[in-house]
Amino acid sequence: MSGPPGRTLSQRQLNRALLARQLLLERAEVPIPRALEKVGGIQAQYAPSMYLGLWSRIAGFERDDLTRALERRRVVQGTLMRVTIHLVSAGDYWPLATAVRDGRRELWLRAHRHNPAGPDLAAAAGRLRKRLADGPLPRRELDEIVGMGSAGVNGAGLWVDLVRVPPSGTWERRRADIYAAAEEWIGGEEVAPEDGIELLVKRYLGGFGPSSPREIADFAGLRPKDVAPALERMRLRRFNAEDGEELLDLPRAPLPDPDTQAPVRFLPVWDATLLVHARRTGILPEEHRGKVFSTRTPQSVNTFLVDGQVGGTWRYDKGRVKLDPFGRLDKAVRHELDEEAERLAAFHA
Repeated sequence: MSGPPGRTLSQRQLNRALLARQLLLERAEVPIPRALEKVGGIQAQYAPSMYLGLWSRIAGFERDDLTRALERRRVVQGTLMRVTIHLVSAGDYWPLATAVRDGRRELWLRAHRHNPAGPDLAAAAGRLRKRLADGPLPRRELDEIVGMGSAGVNGAGLWVDLVRVPPSGTWERRRADIYAAAEEWIGGEEVAPEDGIELLVKRYLGGFGPSSPREIADFAGLRPKDVAPALERMRLRRFNAEDGEELLDLPRAPLPDPDTQAPVRFLPVWDATLLVHARRTGILPEEHRGKVFSTRTPQSVNTFLVDGQVGGTWRYDKGRVKLDPFGRLDKAVRHELDEEAERLAAFHA
């Protein structure tokens, strides 16, 4: 990490940077794997979220495009950052899996330190690897092979990398309950942990930067000290946030003019732009956070953006996208939202 401290960036500048890097200022004409690399992957706990997130980010995107990419193994779904399911390019899978592996294992073992089956995880992983060499299996069969209760597969999966594969985890079959060994599905790849963490940092800053080391670590589900060595090795720009915290960024990453107009956009549940690691961008105004995240909706709700900020929620019902604004919308914005909602309804249909 080099270079003198840079200028102070306003929340508005950080907001426009996030929108640009998340392909929410302008839909990109790029292949799905490249789009995923640009935005740092897409959370995929609920399969339609992947499709909706890409629809808002890729020009001309159609539902079958992602289903085919999954079937052709150009993209994969795996448990990665923050121990959550992410859709990433096949090329990014092994570096990201390697980057978070030790942290995931430590977290699981700490949470299950009183589980007497803990020492048997490596043996269970060996059994899984052997059976999965013959092809994907449904979750219920994995549970039987591991034989340690509902948490057994999650624990054993820390010693054998598992990915969720089609036809499950798609728009047509939303429950992602068919698993394959990643080394069988996309081929194995040896990646040094430090190289994996460096790619993770690049993907995060490319999709969410400029950001602090704390925010990078929060996104990854790691500790700041885990990402610090990579940050020291990398050539990065430095800025200041309005609160004085130092922000890091990739050289030549986009920083649009803060007055850049932002179109309306629809976001699905689980969209990572709304999470706390991106809080300083103001994409989710704090007065509305409780309307989007709560104990009843920890996964968030569907939201729409107006001028780069969450302006309300939406739902698809009986062939239409229905809007629930948080406040009054002027006539031009409402017209733009209605037109985008019609396109989104057609995408659902």
